[in-house]
Amino acid sequence: MAIQTRKIAYQHAGLDYEGLLAWDDAASEQRPGVAVAHTWAGRSEFEEGKAMELAEHGYVGFALDVFGKGVRGEGTEQCQDLIAPLLADRVLLQDLVTLAVSVMSEQAEVDSTRVAAMGYCFGGLTVLDLARTGADVRGVVSFHGLFNAPDNTAGTQIKAKVLCLHGYDDPMATPENLQQLAQELSTAGADWQVHAYGNTMHAFTNPQANDPGFGAVYSAAADRRSSRALYNFLEEVLV
Repeated sequence: MAIQTRKIAYQHAGLDYEGLLAWDDAASEQRPGVAVAHTWAGRSEFEEGKAMELAEHGYVGFALDVFGKGVRGEGTEQCQDLIAPLLADRVLLQDLVTLAVSVMSEQAEVDSTRVAAMGYCFGGLTVLDLARTGADVRGVVSFHGLFNAPDNTAGTQIKAKVLCLHGYDDPMATPENLQQLAQELSTAGADWQVHAYGNTMHAFTNPQANDPGFGAVYSAAADRRSSRALYNFLEEVLV
């Protein structure tokens, strides 16, 4: 077994984007594809590592891009500046993640009938928005994602199964926000579930997160538990 990767360029509205595909070259047949949406810092080694981990588990992983080729953020101010235009224009965000999933589905290694998406922090919001559009994907998984709903998807039925892996003490997604999301998903007819980890803040899967004042702290226990929940969910929805 050897995990292979390649970069894939694509365009939207005249701008260049670039994702990273990862797969196991021992596979002779097409495998289910799982897109990985990045944090507010842009596609990085973190998301690429998750794509390669997916490949090790028998999937094709695709670390997607919604900021533009080579665009990365460093520090809170830069990262906030990167996500602000997409938070203000959720239709654009939805178009970009839909395009990225389509690009992944077109790859020769991917079984386009078995596709899912997952994301971290801002990427969690990104894949929830994908589901909110009624996209024809099997499932979406949000890791410590943002829950605030867009203003263009009310009344749309959600086809994808939804899993939210959530730190209950996340100041960026409060218990009130969680209740609002639950109502939204139920109204949209979604098959949804939330795993809320107690005494757990934002960014709990990121070993570099250690800022209690900001509300972002790594949790080895929540990281381990959420990883198991992810693969149980993928096994269910991508059969």
